[in-house]
Amino acid sequence: MSQFIEMVGDPRNNPKGWPTKRLSELAEYSIGLTYKPEQICDDGTIVLRSGNIQDGKISFSDIVRVNAPIKESLFVKEDDILMCSRNGSASLVGKVAMIPDINEPMTFGAFMTIIRSAEAKYLYLYFQSQDFRERVSEGKSSTMNQITQKMLDKVEVPFPDKDVREALSAIASQADKSKFGDFKSQFIEMFGNPLSSKQKNELKRLGQCCIINPRRPNIALCDTDKVSFIPMPAVSEDGYLVDMADEEYGKVKKGFTYFENNDVLFAKITPCMENGKGAIAYGLTNGIGVGSTEFHVLRPINGISSPYWLLTLTRMPIFRERAAKNMSGTGGQKRVSASYLNHFMVGLPAIEEQRRFEAIYRQADKSKSVIQKALVYLNDIQSDELRKIA
Repeated sequence: MSQFIEMVGDPRNNPKGWPTKRLSELAEYSIGLTYKPEQICDDGTIVLRSGNIQDGKISFSDIVRVNAPIKESLFVKEDDILMCSRNGSASLVGKVAMIPDINEPMTFGAFMTIIRSAEAKYLYLYFQSQDFRERVSEGKSSTMNQITQKMLDKVEVPFPDKDVREALSAIASQADKSKFGDFKSQFIEMFGNPLSSKQKNELKRLGQCCIINPRRPNIALCDTDKVSFIPMPAVSEDGYLVDMADEEYGKVKKGFTYFENNDVLFAKITPCMENGKGAIAYGLTNGIGVGSTEFHVLRPINGISSPYWLLTLTRMPIFRERAAKNMSGTGGQKRVSASYLNHFMVGLPAIEEQRRFEAIYRQADKSKSVIQKALVYLNDIQSDELRKIA
């Protein structure tokens, strides 16, 4: 995670020479509740599962409740770290979220681990680093990917000075308050479940809400004019463009997907689709982008849909889960068809409500930018202090 790397350095080579501590010295961890299908009910205790971790946050858009005996030790507490420790999908294993304010008792499932520590916010950032994922990757198997307690015991965590840890903890707290990436929860709060047949918003085909894979228009560009090129790796799993490059239009005008500013990119191929890859195209050179042929393009219709509503809708876990069940192809070449998207039924909120949601999304992004600049500032101060000591 960028905040961690900027202040602590890459844990894989520990360039700042911080001491390390075993995770078992810093935290306690326990595996969750095993329950039977017949214990699932409408008014029982919430059981947090892998699907409740979305973009590093707890999401309550899809919850399971059970009526089962639960030990006191299996109830979660505020600032616990919830980790997916077993799953058939390797991409989900190791994902974490901080438990927020608790409004009702909650427990966690048997494929999950709760990590409890006085250094929880610092560890939360560390668990998102590549170093941690590499340290526990030995638990992968052909049938089940897992992180065991013994594996956690062996993890050695860089442990910088208290002021650095506290600064990182404060940043993690501020990010949580700003609800970065928690737009799915905000989406549900404002619009309800957009895929339910029982809702206030009129059901529409997605193809009526946006233009899917719009035709390339006649473009008044020379072959030497520049456009933005966005391959699949340039789109993150948390809804953002992370990279783009300028290319001459003549070199990329054939054999790639065409899009424009404010179009929504949706990864149609497995496993990118299941992992949530998608983003709003913006800041494109000459207003034009080209990219992977594995993108579907969803173009908002003025007065009907917002790109931020479309992006969040298509990144909802239930949307991706249903799309995954309707993919065609074999093995690693399964894809979501344009026809499936076109006929997908969704509740369409009024454009005024979508714009209110968009304003919240944009404001959170601005807050995120401010904190990232603050991180750079803190890192500069720390570097100055280290030079003085040297």
